[in-house]
Amino acid sequence: MSRSGGPWLGAWFLLALLADACAPLARPGPTAPRPAVPSVRELEVTATAYNSRASQTEGDPNETASGERLRPGVRALAVSDDLFEGGLGFGARVEIEGLPGEWIVMDRMHSRWRRKIDVYLGNDVDAAKRFGEKRVRIRWRPPE
Repeated sequence: MSRSGGPWLGAWFLLALLADACAPLARPGPTAPRPAVPSVRELEVTATAYNSRASQTEGDPNETASGERLRPGVRALAVSDDLFEGGLGFGARVEIEGLPGEWIVMDRMHSRWRRKIDVYLGNDVDAAKRFGEKRVRIRWRPPE
């Protein structure tokens, strides 16, 4: 006399037991919170302009502190040490009030300057002189 359901009942029982044991592995756990997108920072700074001239730098006038090579048309930016330490490191993309596009931090200024940026204007010394010194607002997003 066979038991009711035959050998298949035992197989189904084992399969159900195995499925129940594996169910927690298949269920998604709690989702990790998404990292907050860094908010845009804004600051008023003094801005001046510089060129690729030996008289305006120490060493090679076309090489930046980050190792990048300057050439006319590059929207490069040098920043004072306090700004660099405050999140405007090499590669940071910056919008400058009154200037088109994004400028990329590629250089650092002499340690005597505070809250100051220097906008690279290629070899056009007259344009740098016309730019002069002015107060501007800058905006950037700190690195994640």
